[in-house]
Amino acid sequence: MAPKFFSLLVVTFLILLASSSIKASFAGWQAISNLTDLKVVEIGKFAVKEHNKRVNALLSFESIVKGETQIVNGINYRHIISITDALAANAESYYRVVVWNKPWKKERRLISFDKLLN
Repeated sequence: MAPKFFSLLVVTFLILLASSSIKASFAGWQAISNLTDLKVVEIGKFAVKEHNKRVNALLSFESIVKGETQIVNGINYRHIISITDALAANAESYYRVVVWNKPWKKERRLISFDKLLN
């Protein structure tokens, strides 16, 4: 009787562990491990391009310092990016950007573009 109970207990524990891991991966922001991945960099460049169009700026994308994704009705990308500003003697600044992307429908929107204190 004890071995069956123990086996049932182990199986139940493993099922609960697996389901909690799945929920955690879909619940919040997940760190991006490869910040130089072409798709990830493309999102950062898109954010700068869209911001420049909206406010008539001359910011240039340099790199992604930190990146996270969140699964929603599509994918939210939240990046900390490094940019240079041609109007400020190419001074380097950091921005937190959020881009919503739905690649299977070829939809992409800049949600926010906020300057961080250096």
